[in-house]
Amino acid sequence: MLRASLIVNARAGKGAAMSAAGIAAQIFVASGIDTTIVVPVSEAEAALASEEAVGDGVDVVVACGGDGTVHTVLQAIAQTSTIFGVIPTGTGDDNARTLGIPLGAPAAAAKLMIERLPNPRTIDLAQVTLPGGEQRWYLGVLSTGFDSSVNERANQLRWPRGQSRYLLGILGELRTFAPLPYRVTVDGTSYVDTAMLVSIGNGISYGGGMRVCPNAIIDDGQLDITWLHELSKATFLRVFPSVYKGTHIANPAVEVLRGKAITVEAAGQVAYADGERLGPLPVQVQVVPAALRVLAP
Repeated sequence: MLRASLIVNARAGKGAAMSAAGIAAQIFVASGIDTTIVVPVSEAEAALASEEAVGDGVDVVVACGGDGTVHTVLQAIAQTSTIFGVIPTGTGDDNARTLGIPLGAPAAAAKLMIERLPNPRTIDLAQVTLPGGEQRWYLGVLSTGFDSSVNERANQLRWPRGQSRYLLGILGELRTFAPLPYRVTVDGTSYVDTAMLVSIGNGISYGGGMRVCPNAIIDDGQLDITWLHELSKATFLRVFPSVYKGTHIANPAVEVLRGKAITVEAAGQVAYADGERLGPLPVQVQVVPAALRVLAP
């Protein structure tokens, strides 16, 4: 009998994750899968539960939560034979968007996973090496510059929650942010210029649907780099909303690069990936083809 473990972030979706996990578990059990629901109380416990599931030979490990839960669970599953699944219940759920998993519909997401079990999809992941040598995996987008500064600011706010907090972070950062000198090395070729932001996408979007790397493909063995060069704040405000449609890349100030191994350097900046804080630049990012088996279309 196949075994599945649902790693649930009970805080995700204002408590919706618990209900979603129950719905998914019922569908899994009805399909003959021995299913366990695990509810960690911290990120460290979620990481440990994921590692234990992989070590115990569980066939399918499902992240039931938002992009942060996906990011945590990925660290244990990457480059193993364990199959990965997602029940999206977070604020942004950008990785679920990239994978084509239904949002706000746990029964549909669970049924899709059951349908895909005989033939999981194999996708790439990106691996980040931080200055101290620590390595992290991500599925979606790594961001630095304006957007990571917004995350830094938003994470310091106690109120409001969810997307509103991110929007307040944007408004606050617009008052103080200035373009920064960057060095980006792509497959051995270095590019030096100022930037508002530099994002590296294995997936397409972040921030709840901002398609910053709209042409990224998660199984092509490449990473997409979106480099927004220096703009006036007035122009930036005009360009920024177009990121939701992915049409910002048509702007002359936006440069799109592609590669397999990227180094990003900028003084005083930090990197976020899948919405999670990784640490200060410089970082090295490389694509790892076929690093994950996932239950997705």
